This record gives sequence, C-alpha cells and structure tokens, in this order.
Amino acid sequence: MSSWPILSVVTFLPILGALFILTIRGDDETANRNARYVALWTTLITFLLSLFIWAGFDYSTAAFQFVEKREWLGGAMSYHMGVDGISMLFVILTTFLMPAAILASWTSINIRVKDYMIAFLVLETLMIGVFCSLDLVLFYFFFEGGLIPMFLIIGVWGGANRVYSAFKFFLYTLAGSVLMLIALMAMYWDAGTTDIQVLLTHGFPAQLQSWAWLAFFASFAVKLPMWPVHTWLPDAHVEAPTAGSVILAAILLKMGGYGFLRFSVPMFPLATDMFAPLVFGLSVIAIIYTSLVALAQEDMKKLIAYSSIAHMGFVTMGIFSLNMQGIQGGIFQMISHGLVSAALFLCVGIIYDRMHTRQISAYGGLVHRMPVYAFTFMLFTLANVGLPGTSGFVGEFLTLIGAFQVNTWVALFATTGVILSAAYALWLYRRVIFGKLEKENLKAIADMNGREIAIMAPLVFLTILFGVWPQPLLDVTAVSVEHLISSYQAALAAASDVASAAVH
Repeated sequence: MSSWPILSVVTFLPILGALFILTIRGDDETANRNARYVALWTTLITFLLSLFIWAGFDYSTAAFQFVEKREWLGGAMSYHMGVDGISMLFVILTTFLMPAAILASWTSINIRVKDYMIAFLVLETLMIGVFCSLDLVLFYFFFEGGLIPMFLIIGVWGGANRVYSAFKFFLYTLAGSVLMLIALMAMYWDAGTTDIQVLLTHGFPAQLQSWAWLAFFASFAVKLPMWPVHTWLPDAHVEAPTAGSVILAAILLKMGGYGFLRFSVPMFPLATDMFAPLVFGLSVIAIIYTSLVALAQEDMKKLIAYSSIAHMGFVTMGIFSLNMQGIQGGIFQMISHGLVSAALFLCVGIIYDRMHTRQISAYGGLVHRMPVYAFTFMLFTLANVGLPGTSGFVGEFLTLIGAFQVNTWVALFATTGVILSAAYALWLYRRVIFGKLEKENLKAIADMNGREIAIMAPLVFLTILFGVWPQPLLDVTAVSVEHLISSYQAALAAASDVASAAVH
C-alpha cells in the first residue's frame, strides 16, 4: 500500500495542467503551441504516475486499495477514493489513451486551442474520478460532470451538425441520470450513508431494489449505450472531432458497464436476478440489429459507432451471465474495445485530416499509396471482428462461454453478431483500402507520418499482446470478480431462505 495519496494525485493532476494552460500568454501561435505541449506532458506524467497504482496493486485481495477518506459537506458525505480489481484497469486505460487523444488533435485543431486542451484535461479528471469514487455523491458528481466538457468538445469543435448532436448527447444522458439521482437519495434514506463500501454489504428491501435497479439501469443503459436508447451515439461520433470520438468510445461508454458491476449487481442482487432476462434480450437485439444497421452505413465513423453498440451488447450479456467467464469476459471486452475502437477512430481521423471526408465511396485503393496505414487499419479491423490472436477475440469468446452456461439460445443468437461484424468490417476495409486507385485526388495522398505512427504503435502492441497473453488483465480482475459472484449468490440464497421460512 502506498503512503501518499496517489489516487488524488492522478485524478487531479490534469486539473493543474488545465489551470497552467489558463496562465499561458503570448501571440496565438505561441500560446497554441505551448498549450499543446502542456496538455501532452500533463497527460504523459499522469499516465506514468498511474502505473504506480498497478505496480503497487495487491492481486490477492478483493478489498479496495489505496483508500483515501476525508470528511466532506459537513460530515454527511465524504471524499472517499479507492480502487479494486474491477476499477483499477479503467483508470489505467483512461490515462493511457489521453496522450493519444492530445497527439491526435495536434494539427487538426487550430481554433481556440487553449480551450480545447483545457476541456480534455478537465474531462480526464472527471473520468478518473468516476472509477475511483467510493462515495455515492462523489461518484454522481464525477459521472455527471463529464457531460460538460464532452458537450463542449462536440458542440464547439465538432462537424457541421455539431450543436444538434451535442444537445442530443447531453439530454439523453442527463435524462437517465436524473432517475439515478432519485435512487441515490432513496438508498441514503434506507442505509443512512453514502459510503459505497458500506452500501455493498447493506441489504436493501426487495421492492426498493427493483425500483433502484431500474433507475440505475436507465442511466447506465443510456451511457453504454444499449438498444433502444443508443441513437445519440452515432450522431455524437459523426460530429465529434477525432479525439472526442476516441475518448467517447474508449472511456465514456465504459462508465455504463462499470456502473452495472459496481452498483446494479452487488447492491441489488434480487433485482439483478429478476431483470437479467431483460438484459439478455436487449443485448441480443443490440448485437444483431446494430450490426445490420452498420452494414447499411456510408459514413465510416457511423459504421464504427454502430459496431461499438454491438460490442457493448456482448459486454452486458457477459456481465449479466453472472459467472466467472461472463463477467471476466465483459471487463476484458471493455478494455479491449477501449483500445480497438480508439484505434479505429484514429484510423478514420488520419485519412479525414488528408481528404476532409468520411464517406466510404470517396476512397478506394489506398493500399497503393498508404501501405503502413493499410496494415494498421487491417489489424484493428480484424481485432474488431474478434480474430484469434487479437484482444477482441478473448473478450467475445469469454462472454459467449459465460452466456452459454446460462442460456444457450442467447449465446447462439449472439454468435451471429460475430459473423455480421466480419461482414461490415471487411466490407468497409475492402472498399477503402483495396481496388484500383482511380480517384485523382487520392493519387498524392501521403502515408502515416511519424506522429501518427507514434500514436498507433502502442495500440498495435497492446492489441496483439493481450490477444496472445490475456493473463495480465484477467489476473487483476479475478479475485474481485470471484468476490462479486460469491456475494451475489449468498444474497440470493439468503433471500430464498427467508422466502421459504415465510411459507412454512
């Protein structure tokens, strides 16, 4: 255990970087350049510091580690931070991807650069805070706070239809979260505390569990997003700048899955058992329906956005299988998707920066001019499909095994999503990369430069590494997942004993 408050340092260091950017003066060109470098170095140092969390992490316990607690708001709530095997990896994923997001914006963002970098650094603090919070009010503050910088990133630096997309994103997510706020208050009135560690062991009444589960579900299903509350995501992705899409797909979506694991399953086990078939049904619809919709897309970003919704269907299916393979697979799939979807949006951003269009029909034959790009795009396309040897395979395979143990029909229908994902992903790749280089404006297109290769190389390495050797991620989560499942089963067993005693 570390004696210094490493979670607070990692969480709030980006805010210090944002405040430093505010002090930058000089002509526009100098100020913009300095803002970029401050943001880059802040995110890099934050990532390096976050590695101390992993280095000092104890794999043998399911307890929260690096815990910090201070009285807050008159003692009714507390500033309470900590990580376990489920949340720690999401902190590392967030800090790892932020430097890539800053580098991806290096040349493409030229207006209000200081504001842009400040928005991203504030967003990083709020995202890390979500995964470290051990107090309900603190969690809600970080969870909702992240809406504001992302709303600005889409609404100010997005595409032609950015204002509509930004408001749609904001209103959808806010509507679900209002219900969660009501549930938080009901939980406080019942348990007398907002401490998540205490609430995890508090037995809520069955009726309250059902209503609270539905309220949390409303918020997390929109965030994830699940069918049918997914329609904000394709619009937001299409209009967001490249780095905005990267963070939206890789981190913000994962908050929904993390919420299910931290709140819905352990705090409301009876309701989880009751509503699991509903989640299975919605997951299967999401996997098949959004894959078919992806096949019909003409915009590259929209196609990848719909594929993200399908992959999140595998995540919810795995989590609500409520067995070791399913939950481990769901967490692994979220980490893998964070790497792969981020890389795919970066791939789209690379050619968008050159040609200023995302229409699939505008491309073709890029392999003749961009061989390095063609290889990189191919690797992440195949990882998105779930090719063995890539991280995408491990997560999908584990979630399907987990679902198969619970319901073979769910697993059967979900497996069709693997076939459909191959159809739309390879169709996209063939149209953009292969064929003759016939379009005149593509004949002078340049291959990836050093900055772009530097962004993609770590993602390529990790996608292959975790595909061949998934153990580092699975070892981190194993004990926490075992504890989650045993607590869930014990709660169900206790409830059935009470019910049978009442009958007799």
